Amino acid sequence: MPKFDFDVITMGHGSGGLLTHRLLQSGVFDVLKNDMLDQQHDGASFELNGRTAFSTDSYVISPIFFPGGNIGELAVNGTVNDLAMCGASPKYLSLAFIIEEGFTMEAFWEILVGIKSAVNKSGVMIVTGDTKVVEKGKGDQIFINTSGIGVIHPKAKIHHNHIQAGDQIILSGNLAQHGIAIMSKRQGLEFETDIVSDSTNLNHTITSLIDALGDKVKFLRDPTRGGLASVLNELAEMRKLGFVIDQNKIPLDEQVEGACEMLGLDPLYVANEGLFVAIVDKEAAAQAIELLHKDENGTNAAIIGEVTETHPGKVMMKSRIGGHRVVGYLTGEQLPRIC
Repeated sequence: MPKFDFDVITMGHGSGGLLTHRLLQSGVFDVLKNDMLDQQHDGASFELNGRTAFSTDSYVISPIFFPGGNIGELAVNGTVNDLAMCGASPKYLSLAFIIEEGFTMEAFWEILVGIKSAVNKSGVMIVTGDTKVVEKGKGDQIFINTSGIGVIHPKAKIHHNHIQAGDQIILSGNLAQHGIAIMSKRQGLEFETDIVSDSTNLNHTITSLIDALGDKVKFLRDPTRGGLASVLNELAEMRKLGFVIDQNKIPLDEQVEGACEMLGLDPLYVANEGLFVAIVDKEAAAQAIELLHKDENGTNAAIIGEVTETHPGKVMMKSRIGGHRVVGYLTGEQLPRIC
């Protein structure tokens, strides 16, 4: 971390004057440097060819530093992944900070470094942004908004209307990592091995999948708030089809499962940040799994169920002992402030 002439963020850093200039020049612009951002204009100008996807999200996670990442990395990865779920290659992001007075420059610098790392890994560019400072007690350290734009893959036809009976449900990796990493930090829980967030960018993985399978990848979604259960319930409701999953086939880390039991949480409803659900044509499912197992983001990928004409509008789970139960929507708030 470089030497700054201030240790904490003050209201003056949001004034638009000299302190704002120093904060941006010695921090944001220096760390996130690129040709477009260097113009330091009110907006960014660029050209896109092909169908376009656009997404925006705000990040208010608590704690802002957690095992496996921080709010900065999460903000980049979250919007990159939302675009990827549309079948798009993310190109450009905006980045806006709302910082509470008194926030330390050391913490802000660590967040900027996390943002830079996520930007480099995903290949996206931050091209415009904003910084606001609120009075102490009027925020919670730092909130971040990112908006992103990307070009949709020419082979992508991602839409829930394409889902039909017989399609296979694929989960790209271990369930519930992020939510339990956050909860373990809040509760001060200790495990034999560290449980870390799965927060990462998924855009390169999705591009490879669509390159190979095209429109046989019918639907994609990252199961963040509300978890896997909420994603499948939304699809079941929209398509008036049944979604049947097998508990034995859902990839779940032993430590995470133990933590869920300890905290009284159902992993089906716990948030994820580096995971996706794919609904894939039955004939392409085995190839999808083969491709994912060769990818760092899909080593634990598995076919966890299928779409059926029975139980229309419902999600059913076959339990480990062979019975079936309805998996409904999350009711209430299971894990507050996980993204």
